[in-house]
Amino acid sequence: MPETGLVETGFIEAVHRSAGHSFSKPSVARVELIAGIGVVGDSHAGARVKHRSRVAIDPDQPNLRQVHLLPAELFDELEAYGHVVRPGELGENLTTRGVDLLGIGTGSTLRVGDDVILVVTGLRNPCGQIEAFQPGLLDRLRVRDSAGGIVRKAGVMAVVVRGGVVSDGDRVEWVAPPGKHIPLEPV
Repeated sequence: MPETGLVETGFIEAVHRSAGHSFSKPSVARVELIAGIGVVGDSHAGARVKHRSRVAIDPDQPNLRQVHLLPAELFDELEAYGHVVRPGELGENLTTRGVDLLGIGTGSTLRVGDDVILVVTGLRNPCGQIEAFQPGLLDRLRVRDSAGGIVRKAGVMAVVVRGGVVSDGDRVEWVAPPGKHIPLEPV
């Protein structure tokens, strides 16, 4: 994890969107992101929460889950346990490589390509749909650390601060927020 102000660089391996509330999202050549909304044409885009479980609790809460990012390195890890998972199959919008998404802090800035700026709001909480997708997978995405705490590996959520187009191969720069590192919590 870099210190405040340091930049780490990775890239976008794949981009995804789905107009319906499906578990997996098909890969596309590019996606457009709009500030305060999310991915154009994706069922989770909007200023207010769109995830069905959260809408049931309070449909007026702000959407802190406009963009779902997942590290491609997770697929490599899962394959070692016999789980073949491809980009988009866990419902992410942006599959990254070379960015320690799970190690960055709340409020970290991700600059994607030439225009897009995202602010990380928290972790995706792995849900039962993951187990339905592949039996045993949930236990690989929600594990216990040596102190008994839960480690969630299903990616991070972000809001769009500045929109633009994101394509495969775009550069991703991560800038840690100023001040003390605030660990990610589920949103």
